Amino acid sequence: MHEKLKRILFRVAKPLLHPFYRQARGMTLGTRTMVLRNDDTEVLLLRHGYAPGWLLPGGGVERGEALAEAALRELREEAVIEANEADLKLHGLFLNERNFRGDHVACFVLRRFRQGAFRPGFEVTELRFFPVAELPEATTPGTRRRISEVTAKLPPAREW
Repeated sequence: MHEKLKRILFRVAKPLLHPFYRQARGMTLGTRTMVLRNDDTEVLLLRHGYAPGWLLPGGGVERGEALAEAALRELREEAVIEANEADLKLHGLFLNERNFRGDHVACFVLRRFRQGAFRPGFEVTELRFFPVAELPEATTPGTRRRISEVTAKLPPAREW
């Protein structure tokens, strides 16, 4: 009886709560950045301590923060990478198929950067450059798809 009551309450409450939830919660944004080196043959991936699989660096955009600023901040925090905003190229804005860190994710590409010494921590436990053609098996499906989409449309470095 308890489960049946919960289903009835949910059916009645959902039409009322959904519009409130949508109004009370602003759209969230996240970023991901493809950091490429060696003539675009290698891409930087990292592992988080709280999620399985290899991912592109990135995270949430803070209130009032520009997308490029957020991407550069996340690169500094996660991968000890410094870059100029002029070297960061927006590839596209995509609907996040799972509402995880953002409703939409801005995907950037970076080819020129300076990398400092990385120290593993709770958030990022490991980071490495991998050949684009030989991504590790544990690379998340979304990361694989984004890398494939970006590299298919990427102009040569000399035309950047």
